[in-house]
Parts: sequence; C-alpha cells; structure tokens
Amino acid sequence: MADRLRLTAILVAMGAGWGLSVPLGKLAVSTGHQPFGLIFWEKVIVVTVLGAVCLARGRWPVFGRATLGRYLMVAALGTILPGWAYYYSAQHLPAGVLAILLSTVPMMAFPVALALGNDTFRLIRLGGLVCGMAGIVLLIGPEASLPDPAMAAIIPVALIAPFCYACEGNAIARWGTAGLDPIQLITGASLVGLVVMLPVAVLSGQWIDPRPPWGVAEGALVLSALAHAVVYSGYVWMVGRAGSVFAAQVSYLVTGFGVLWSVALLAEVYSGYVWAALGLMILGLALVQPRPRLPPVTTPSAP
Repeated sequence: MADRLRLTAILVAMGAGWGLSVPLGKLAVSTGHQPFGLIFWEKVIVVTVLGAVCLARGRWPVFGRATLGRYLMVAALGTILPGWAYYYSAQHLPAGVLAILLSTVPMMAFPVALALGNDTFRLIRLGGLVCGMAGIVLLIGPEASLPDPAMAAIIPVALIAPFCYACEGNAIARWGTAGLDPIQLITGASLVGLVVMLPVAVLSGQWIDPRPPWGVAEGALVLSALAHAVVYSGYVWMVGRAGSVFAAQVSYLVTGFGVLWSVALLAEVYSGYVWAALGLMILGLALVQPRPRLPPVTTPSAP
C-alpha cells in the first residue's frame, strides 16, 4: 500500500509538471516569439539537462545508421512537427483548450495501433474514441464554446501535435529503439533536432536572440523545457518501475493540471461547453486506456 501511494504521488507530481508546460507555452509566444526559434532553444536546454544525466549514467547516445533513423523519427514526430503545431496554436487558442486537446493522444494512438498491427480491436476502446470526437465537436461546434468562433479554424492545427505523439509512440512500439534506452533516445533525438532547427530558425527569420534583457516569455521557455526534461526522465523511471500502463495514467493529470494551471496563471475563463468537452475527454481516456495495474513490489531500478 505504501509503495502504491508513493508511486501515485510521483505520478501526480509528473502530471502537475507536464500540465504546467501548457500555460508556459502560451506565455512563451506572448511577446511575439515564433515556433522555430522556440523549438531550437528548447532543444538546447533539453540536451543540456539530459546530457548531464547521460554523463552521470555513463551512457551516451550511440550514432549509427539504425540509431540515426530513430533519432530523426523521434525528432520529427516528438518535437519539430508537434512543437510547431503547439506554439502556432498557442498564439490563437486558450491554453486550457490546448490542454484538453492534448488528451486525445491515447485516442488517436488506438486507430494508429490498429493500422500498424500493434493492437487489436475492442468495442469499449472504440467508445473512448467516439467520446474524444464528441469532445472536439463541442469545442468547435457551439458558438459559445470558444471566446472567438474564428478560433475553431485553429483546432485542426492544434490536433497535429497529439496525432504526431500518437504516431511516435506506435512507431517505437512497432520498430523498437535500435537498442537505445529512453534517455539515450530522447537525448540523441534532441541533438538531431537542434542541428536541424538551427538553420531553419535562422533562415526563416524566427531566430531568438539569447542575450538579455529577458522577460516573462524567455523565463517561460526555460521553465517549460526544464519541466519537460525532468518530467520525461521521471516518466521513463515510472515505466520501468510500475509499467507503461500505470505510467500512461499521467494523461489524465496532464489534462486536468493543464486546465487548472491555465486558470491560475492566465486567468482564463471557459464556457460550459469547454468544461463539457473536458468531461468527455476524460471519459474517453478512461475507456481507451487499459486498466492500470501495479506489479508486485520489487527493488526499483536505476533511471
């Protein structure tokens, strides 16, 4: 019981940290910073933090033909494409709505898993997918759901991010990590993403000068990147300690905390339709994800 409570507390802390990155992303674009520049500096911070973890563990990312393919895949589907979609959408949509849309990752992962042969059809999980679609309809359908009806046109762009995350997870499940552990994989992918995004940020005119003065937007970017690096490391540990199904329950917490942090930090106010959409998304998560079970207590493995 004590072990279950400890792991649950860690899971809640992870959800709070990940959820905090939602309004922080909104703040990062608040002064005009553009997606490509933000993605580049985010990768710099993540590489610095996780690089230190690799140094402490004595396990550096391995570069070869097979591993480079994995790095490119994770960089594209886990960082560059969803990062662009998220930051672009954050310029137009309330952060709480973005948090709700992020909860569609497991729902999108289900049909992708079926297409790749990673999963089998289950009627109850189809029900979860239907709930998620109904939640999206509530966001874009009623005139009173969003502060500005024109924001509905941005919803499809925002959904690119969870779709990319769903594809990334399924691709790794289908083709593996080429012998890399998760920390090596994300560090190598961040290095590749950094190299790719440097010329893109400069040539697109979206370069962000790192010299002071720094303000709220720059501080939000740093905090968001640090939260991502720390929480991701915790997530990797949790998967090894309690299993992927238990760790996946963080999706509920990211959505809930993302909305609550957005209300607290950005003073956002939502209509009843948005709250109803949140309820449908949570129900969809409950239906589409397998029931979590903790394994017997064992000696925790090193992260």
